[in-house]
Amino acid sequence: MSPQEQQHSRGYSVPTGRPYALKELQANLGALGDRVKDLYEGAHPSEYDGIADALYTAFQTASGLAPAKSYTGCPEHPNGAIDPEAPEGWGRCLLCNDRRRLGQRTQGGGRPAAPAGEQRRLGYPVPPGPYTLAMLRTYLRAIEDRRFHLGVSSPDAEFVEIADDVHRAFIVARELSRPRNPSGCAEHPGAPIDPDAPPGEACIFCAGRRRRAQRPPQTPEMLPRIRRGERRRLQRRFERPPG
Repeated sequence: MSPQEQQHSRGYSVPTGRPYALKELQANLGALGDRVKDLYEGAHPSEYDGIADALYTAFQTASGLAPAKSYTGCPEHPNGAIDPEAPEGWGRCLLCNDRRRLGQRTQGGGRPAAPAGEQRRLGYPVPPGPYTLAMLRTYLRAIEDRRFHLGVSSPDAEFVEIADDVHRAFIVARELSRPRNPSGCAEHPGAPIDPDAPPGEACIFCAGRRRRAQRPPQTPEMLPRIRRGERRRLQRRFERPPG
């Protein structure tokens, strides 16, 4: 008899609150497909706000149904220190990232271990950009397929998978809901546009920096040194009133 059959033979009890949470998750995810169907490439960011909010609410419910994630997302050091400067594509575990940096962790040929393929934020995956509407629809189709087969007696692994997919879709929708970058500047994405700047250099902060760099250097004018005991004579702009 398999372990799963032994578990069912002993009696299986549904975790407390799972039926209500699963019903809430199904209701939150059910209408997302129709809302995304009406969108188009180049839609205004405000049209993604409601979708991002609905996905975040669904993610909170899905993460509550799934087992708790580790703090670092690392199976070896689940509650270790967080790397504040983790390179893109690496995990969040400071100990494993230090190993990669020092080249101490090697594989068969003596090469450093390959970095993680997908960044994880507090244990949940973060898909790499660029973020598009097609990517959002792909994740929502995967969520719909998992949602269709999900039940109160489903194994924990299925709840983990749908929580990860909902988190991916939320990240994409959240990034699509951000204001577009009219200046085209990666350093100042929300900067005003300089109407006199050439195309591709419309950021007013970068344009001002370039103008200041093009000015000829000027030697500051030094005031004459006042000897001790003397008073500086200042020219008055207005005569002192008689009094």
